[in-house]
Amino acid sequence: MSEQQAETDPVVEEPATEVEPATEAPVAEEQFAFDVNDFPGGARSALEAVLMVVDEPVTEVALASALELPVDDVREHLEGLEREYAEQQRGFTLRSVAGGWRVYSRSDYAAVVEKFLLDGQQAKLTQASLETLAVIAYRQPISRSRVSAVRGVNVDGVVRTLLNRGLIEELGAEGDSGAVLYGTTDYFLQRLGLGSIDELPALAPYLPEVDVLDEIAEQGRA
Repeated sequence: MSEQQAETDPVVEEPATEVEPATEAPVAEEQFAFDVNDFPGGARSALEAVLMVVDEPVTEVALASALELPVDDVREHLEGLEREYAEQQRGFTLRSVAGGWRVYSRSDYAAVVEKFLLDGQQAKLTQASLETLAVIAYRQPISRSRVSAVRGVNVDGVVRTLLNRGLIEELGAEGDSGAVLYGTTDYFLQRLGLGSIDELPALAPYLPEVDVLDEIAEQGRA
């Protein structure tokens, strides 16, 4: 082939390679995605499960968010449960109080509940109760979350026991968070033979300060 032919021959371009569009990575399913209708007892049983673990009245909006249901549906189920409990003469009832719903013992059984609580006052406190009571006594007024931070465990049940025994009481709410604050009662002082909290043995220096408790509590929620 001559140099002239090489200069005049057309240049054949190779076809461009087709680029496949990028595919998006699959979106992970939400961690708590579910359909309440898939539960054995449906939405009402799911509501009961949530209400059994709350310590304070919970709003219809909060329940609707947890169960991923419309608020109107949640209200209908709550009212239905309230009727069912009354018709079945259950020992507990469901009531709407202060804008929220909570399970309560039925007033018809107040006598047996009172006897149980009074009999319980004669029983010895568990180690967990004693430890929780000590934290409250030395760091009062103090919230449950701060007590939990000291002990490293949830203290909701123990706090209820101490309240029922009359050893601690609510002392208002914390300004920033609104958390309920607890302190010891006069009955607590009587049981220990003390005239005031100032007569407690010098143990407080060995307990964390409030700011340290807040830091521990935040770490536990992270």
